[in-house]
This record gives sequence, structure tokens and C-alpha cells, in this order.
Amino acid sequence: MALERAGVAFQLHAYDLGHGPTEGSVGEAVAAQLGLAPTVVFKTLLAEVDGAPCCAVVPTAGSLSLKRLAAAAGGKRARMMEPADAERISGYVTGGISPFGQLRPLPTFLDRSAMGLETILVSAGQRGLQLELRPDALVQVALARPVEDLGVPR
Repeated sequence: MALERAGVAFQLHAYDLGHGPTEGSVGEAVAAQLGLAPTVVFKTLLAEVDGAPCCAVVPTAGSLSLKRLAAAAGGKRARMMEPADAERISGYVTGGISPFGQLRPLPTFLDRSAMGLETILVSAGQRGLQLELRPDALVQVALARPVEDLGVPR
């Protein structure tokens, strides 16, 4: 695992949301099950900026600002990647895409709000498993660039 090779401390958290719909966001349900504040759970989204794939890590309680992602990546237009394309490019299933260990490293952008937290949770690469780590470790290992207001409230 990339985090182990980098000597980064992390903790794995398993959860089971069952098969039915959840009230609120999946991130909020994960946080509740793990007994954590929903503000520490982040989602990993794949998008394209001017046709080039990239990765965005934003709070689960909000949405990705495509306009800010495009600006951060130095492009003009961003759009969410289709789920099948995200799975093919990352090597993970939708709902379990991690910013680490993707088939090919992508430019990664992290909502700057993470930098004010002691730890955050991101997908560990499969549904039902989260990684808890320091945000600076995510920046270091994923070569992520913090971006102001990348995630916007819903």
C-alpha cells in the first residue's frame, strides 16, 4: 500500500450501511456509524478538466465545485467523469474510489477545509472501508494540492 511505503500512519475503519437507502448523504451515515463528526468524512470524485482526468477530494456533506476545480487545474471546463470511466481509470468501483493506489496517478485536489482538521477519512479503495489519516499525509502521498472552497455546501 502506498501509505505503508511512505511510512504514513493511518487507521482503517470498516462500516456496513446495508443494502437499503440511507437518510442524508452516505458520508453522514458512515460518520454516524463510526461515531465521528460528518465534517471529517471526505469523498473522492473523478472528473475531467478540458478532457484530462483528475481527482478531487471534498467533504461528503457538500458538492464539488467544477468551476473551482477547472481553475485549480489550470483549465477552462470541468465535468464529472462517467462512473464506468472512473472505475476503468482508477481501478476501483464507484463508491470505493480512493485517492491512493489508482491505476495511474492523477492530479489530485483537496478541499482546503481538510487542512484544519486533525484527521480525515477517505475511501480505502472498497465500499465499506475508510482510511483515517492526517490531511498533510494525503497531500504528501497523493501529491494533492489544497484548494479553497473546492467543495461547496449542497
